Amino acid sequence: MKYRKLGNSGIKVSEIGFGTWTLGLDWWGKKLEEDESIKMLKHAYDLGINFFETADMYGKGKSEKILSKAFKDMRNDVIYSTKWGYDMYGAEQIGHNEIPQKHNNDFLSFALAESMKRLQTDFIDVYSLHNPKMDAIKNDLLFDELDNLVKSGKIKSHGVALGPAIGWKDEGLYAIENRNIVSLQTVYNILEQDPAREFFNAIDKKNKSVGIMVRVPDASGVLTGKVNENTVMDKNDHRSIRKKEWIVRAMKKIEKLKPLADSHGWNITEIAIKYILSQEQVSVILPTVTSIEEIDVFAQLSDGNYLNMAEKKDIEQMYENNFYLPDILA
Repeated sequence: MKYRKLGNSGIKVSEIGFGTWTLGLDWWGKKLEEDESIKMLKHAYDLGINFFETADMYGKGKSEKILSKAFKDMRNDVIYSTKWGYDMYGAEQIGHNEIPQKHNNDFLSFALAESMKRLQTDFIDVYSLHNPKMDAIKNDLLFDELDNLVKSGKIKSHGVALGPAIGWKDEGLYAIENRNIVSLQTVYNILEQDPAREFFNAIDKKNKSVGIMVRVPDASGVLTGKVNENTVMDKNDHRSIRKKEWIVRAMKKIEKLKPLADSHGWNITEIAIKYILSQEQVSVILPTVTSIEEIDVFAQLSDGNYLNMAEKKDIEQMYENNFYLPDILA
């Protein structure tokens, strides 16, 4: 396992992290019991994964509680990244619908205290706004308080985790350019490169040290072979947001990537993850995992053997040209 710095925080994170939303929610076609979840977390740690990303609303605190059980008496050996901002205490989530947000100073203090109780810790390594809208991003008093929390030691750093879908470009750019964040979490994969590429450029242009946390690196399973045009998903499966037409096009694009993958002796999953790890602005990848076997697959891809600049440029040109598919398929 290789490690990278998370922004300017001084925190060294494993290139492959563990996103724990699968432990608290059954949105991926599989409900994980607590014992199995703890085994997965400990197995990930044994493989060198030290970065565990969660949120207070994942199962209404369930994921945070499971983390605290898995790593009891190991607090200084693991890095906890959690998120806040949804009023899970005053509203009930129905299905995948969003609940009201409270990105304000009073709720910040309350939510932080509750997360620390569940995680059984007196500090949080990375504390991020969860899917914040622009009014929260522009709230000077809120970010002043977050900076104060860093000074007090209650949190070691803070960041922004962008919204539930591709987009949210303006919020991300404003946060990079105007806020003292150490991390920005966004969707990024070989088939969905925007707006992350604009974030990379903004980080370079401002000469700022902001670490990108990558979620959905496998394009909801398309890049790992778990999902194809024939896959039938339950309506409660979060991946059902992917329309069949999108999946059909994605499969055609994957065919265009195979020659480059073959030249390295890689499969599509390998080139997909190694492409992301070839970006120096990326600090950690957060794959969606529901089994120990999947953890093994992703962990072994952090080996320092990634794409060179010319190969990265070739892939980016393919993306910009819709992978050279006819317009009807692009």
